[in-house]
Amino acid sequence: MRMPASERLGLDIKRTEQELMAVKHTAMKAAGLTVPQYSALFLLADNPGISAAALARASMVTPQTMATVLRNLEDGGLIERTPHPWHGNVLETRLTEKGLAALDEADARASAIEGRLSAEFTAEERDTLRALLGRCVQVLSAERDH
Repeated sequence: MRMPASERLGLDIKRTEQELMAVKHTAMKAAGLTVPQYSALFLLADNPGISAAALARASMVTPQTMATVLRNLEDGGLIERTPHPWHGNVLETRLTEKGLAALDEADARASAIEGRLSAEFTAEERDTLRALLGRCVQVLSAERDH
């Protein structure tokens, strides 16, 4: 017998993720960015010089998608890419001043969304939700590794 939709946690998780991304998409558009561009800038701020491959993994996108994101950010003057001093075939990526300003605006918008979401829960509920989502990740990671 098939599991009814009302019992499928995956649907609830996916719907939540889609709603969050839709709201962030609107917020990032107002800041002149896409969600993947914001993610890349956010990660670059804490990891200057990170390679495109590592950035793709951290952003949970394909290397091809990240290549497009980085090309668009570079064309917009938000990042600069320079050859690694020892590994000439590796490009190091860093935020420009314009990129940092764009990140600041976009992050203020994203933080406001996260803040409104967080405010709907008590501190204890937030801790419980994080713990439950963490267990979901553990179960699914173990399933993937089988």
